[in-house]
Amino acid sequence: MTKKLKVLFLCTGNSCRSQMAEGWARQLKGDVIEAYSAGIETHGLNPNAVKVMVEVGVDISGQRSKRVEELKGIEFDYVVTVCDHAHESCPLFPGKTKVLHVGFDDPPRLARTAKTEEEALAFYRRVRDEIRRFVEKLPGALEAGN
Repeated sequence: MTKKLKVLFLCTGNSCRSQMAEGWARQLKGDVIEAYSAGIETHGLNPNAVKVMVEVGVDISGQRSKRVEELKGIEFDYVVTVCDHAHESCPLFPGKTKVLHVGFDDPPRLARTAKTEEEALAFYRRVRDEIRRFVEKLPGALEAGN
């Protein structure tokens, strides 16, 4: 039996993109990946992220927004930064941890211009689906560097 890869999805506020990535990784790759998510800061779990993930059968409502410091002591194989700010602010990880940047648009920022809730949710759905496509390629995409 092979050891699961420990993967941390890191974002600015650990409210949306990193939470979606953790949810997808648990759902689709739970047999090979032990998934975590955290932020440089915490902004709470985004209700629209929860809503669009439930639409595709992935419940992230039990996850919580946490700072990366709360995960000290866990030796990650990979840290995937999912936004530019987290990539620029990424703390150093000791040992064998490889840091990879795979940026996704920020649904809350995109949704600010939406005229309706449905229009806003469309941004969340698009990013959700982009994150799923990335996670489906794991762990190979990690070893290939993206």
